[in-house]
Amino acid sequence: MTATSKPAGDVLAAAARRAGLNPAGAVLIRDGSNLMYRLVGGCVARIGPAGTEKAAEFQIEAARWLAGTGINSVAVLDDIAQPVVVHDRPVTWWRELPAHRPASPAELGGILRLLHRLEPPAHPVLRMFDPFAGVAGRIAAARHLPDYDRAWLAHQVGVLRERLQRERTRHSPTVIHGDAWQNNVAVLADGKPVLLDLEHVSLGDRDWDLIPLAADFADFVRVSRSDYRDFATAYGRDVTTAASFRTFDDIQELRWATFVLAKGATSADAAREASHRIACLRGEIPRPWTWNAF
Repeated sequence: MTATSKPAGDVLAAAARRAGLNPAGAVLIRDGSNLMYRLVGGCVARIGPAGTEKAAEFQIEAARWLAGTGINSVAVLDDIAQPVVVHDRPVTWWRELPAHRPASPAELGGILRLLHRLEPPAHPVLRMFDPFAGVAGRIAAARHLPDYDRAWLAHQVGVLRERLQRERTRHSPTVIHGDAWQNNVAVLADGKPVLLDLEHVSLGDRDWDLIPLAADFADFVRVSRSDYRDFATAYGRDVTTAASFRTFDDIQELRWATFVLAKGATSADAAREASHRIACLRGEIPRPWTWNAF
């Protein structure tokens, strides 16, 4: 077993010892690209993939910056040096949220409106949002896909890049969340919304944060007309009426389609889902679409 393949439990235990925390009784609460554990005493540990120390450092800095802006976000444990790196995997420590639920569309629209009004910070320095980040790599690595599917996806990336170039400069770059959906805003019992998952906070066109929920409404019918109207009203803009909507929407759906590719190498269900999503993007299946979550 290599150092970078050490079990997450071993990474957590070693990191907790260095931080002066007790990992006994830790409970896994999220198993994704990042692992999250709840520890006794109101602490949550987030374990990133190997080689993501810089991304973990950025999340800590972004959370500390947001804490001074008036926008509620997930809070770090400030009395611990962060991140703790074990076997090349960064571990960060966060305050556990009290009882909460995902945001409604209106609550998501409201907090995005506030976020987009912020002046970019001097520190941390926010990178420019790249909607194609990771897409080409996921396509190239999907050797389980037929060659014609990978070729079509790679060509589609080029087509959409060209379309996006024609949409540039419509809005001045502003602070965006970069992964804005209802589960990335926790609403506490008192109604206070709290931003989660800060790794994609960046500078970009504000519409990138509006597109995911708009796509759910327009192309998947996962959001009702009344809920979408509440979202657009709370934010103050209906992005589906923008001239650039279809370009941004097509890029978002390409990102969603390629996200499942890596899982398809080891999961027959994910491989079938990837083929279904590609067929949708090709126009072989009419909208509204139904995509299974992975």
